[in-house]
Amino acid sequence: MSDVTRDQLMAHADGSLSAEESAAMDAWLAERPEAAAEVARMQRQTDAIRTLYAPVAAEPIPPRLSVERLRQSGEKRRGRLWIKAAAAVFLIGLGLGAGWLLRGQMQTSGIADRLIADAVSAHTVYVLENRHAVEVNGADSEHLSSWLSNRLQTTLAMPDLSASGLNFLGGRLLPAPNVPGGRAAQLMYEDAAGARLTLYVTPSPGPDTPSYELANLGLDTALFWADAAISCTITAPYPAEKLQSIARTVFSQLNPTLTDYRT
Repeated sequence: MSDVTRDQLMAHADGSLSAEESAAMDAWLAERPEAAAEVARMQRQTDAIRTLYAPVAAEPIPPRLSVERLRQSGEKRRGRLWIKAAAAVFLIGLGLGAGWLLRGQMQTSGIADRLIADAVSAHTVYVLENRHAVEVNGADSEHLSSWLSNRLQTTLAMPDLSASGLNFLGGRLLPAPNVPGGRAAQLMYEDAAGARLTLYVTPSPGPDTPSYELANLGLDTALFWADAAISCTITAPYPAEKLQSIARTVFSQLNPTLTDYRT
């Protein structure tokens, strides 16, 4: 098997190849550990997305968006313009539904579930990257700390998680429309097996934010924590107990002004 494309790797990770094609791909990957590791990360992303959104996708279409209702609306109000508007409402509702799905699964407040969803989304996108996994390399941690602290308007250190077997890869700045200032920092770490952990850090969302939430997302686990200064969601393919242990190290270092992390 030669000239394997990224689309074929993604199709294999999604289980979209035929049995014959899948067997050939497995044989090809067996000789290429780096490609196999990338496919494994793709499969973790697929599992997380399915866990988050499958229940929403399985919900019946609301009666107001039924074909018959759209047809009637179209006849009354010049057809296609109203059908397009209804379709837009449906897409917006689907996006909001993902947030309510998280609320139902994790029993968090509105802002917490939105930040967890943002963190998991960013995690699943960037852990698949190789050359562009981070914007600033971990070797330049002093600059990264200064830059992200300035953008988030709070003191932000780069936690050393080497005692937990995690190497600091670096970080990036992300948009965060749900928090004051509209910015978030993502810090990424990698263990010896190639599994990646991310921290999604924002300024404090406000006084009504839960201080601690834990969610299981297929192969990944997300742990959310907030205080008066910042919020942080840790996402990794680790069991809850291991993530909680790592969290204690994270929050003891992340912001020097924090003194009260408890699980």
